[in-house]
Amino acid sequence: MQAIVFEEFGGPDVLHVKEITEPHAGPGEIRVAVKAAGVNPMDYKIRHGWMEQAFATPLPAVPGLEIAGVVDEVGAGVTDVAVGDDVLGWSATGAYAQYALAATAVPKPASLGWAEAAAIPVAGETAARVLDELALRDGETLLLHGAAGAVGSMAAQLATARGAIVIGTASPANHEYVRSLGAIPVTYGDGLVERVRSVAPQGVDAVFDTAGKGALPDSIELRGGTTDRIVTIADPAAAELGVAFSSGGAGSSTPEKKRAGLAENARLAAEGALRLRIAGTFPLAEAAQAQETSENGHANGKLVLTP
Repeated sequence: MQAIVFEEFGGPDVLHVKEITEPHAGPGEIRVAVKAAGVNPMDYKIRHGWMEQAFATPLPAVPGLEIAGVVDEVGAGVTDVAVGDDVLGWSATGAYAQYALAATAVPKPASLGWAEAAAIPVAGETAARVLDELALRDGETLLLHGAAGAVGSMAAQLATARGAIVIGTASPANHEYVRSLGAIPVTYGDGLVERVRSVAPQGVDAVFDTAGKGALPDSIELRGGTTDRIVTIADPAAAELGVAFSSGGAGSSTPEKKRAGLAENARLAAEGALRLRIAGTFPLAEAAQAQETSENGHANGKLVLTP
């Protein structure tokens, strides 16, 4: 089968198309003919070798965490899906490929497009996980950095559904979109503290940073000087500032909880109750361009590959 492979760590140019051996479903596994694969910031961080201290990546490697596609092999003991079913979920063998084994998958609603389905797993699980870590409650005010991005837009909607008031940082061009998610938009950058205080004189109860663009010192000031209830998924300065960095990983969520959350988010998206913005789709051969766009921070929404 064709897949995108990198055989050394480095820039986007290390990604290339290669014919590799097809994976096959073992006991408890399914194989999926991939229709869409999500592109995430984690992908380029792994490609650079930046995640090696957290977890090793054996080379050569196929990138990608999220898949949507059609089940074409079912391993022994699998009873919840059958060959021919449409599914979405997490890949166990790399999503940038014609076929992938699924680590966790659920049925795809018929009305949900392939690209939209591939946009749900990582952003949905990450947003829900961090909101749980922040213990966000009804009536509280959340400051959300990067509210127009894939994780940020998901977090804005899930937080408002919990009854929170959400203040979302974004560029002026994205303010209307952030407002459509139920959040109050403010422009990021110099003067952020004053802008947030003008729309939230009551203060902020929690901060979720999805952008990693140096907003943590302002966030600490807005929290009254404490780092309590501030979580980032993107700012490498977190440790030196004493801010919690959430990266998920083993033990962060049980397979059952991940599957239940994924199925619920897919249902909400299919019904139009959860909005997903696709910033761009790329053929498999243009994976390097997709990752470069992701790394440059120029994507307003989700990037998706279509093998």
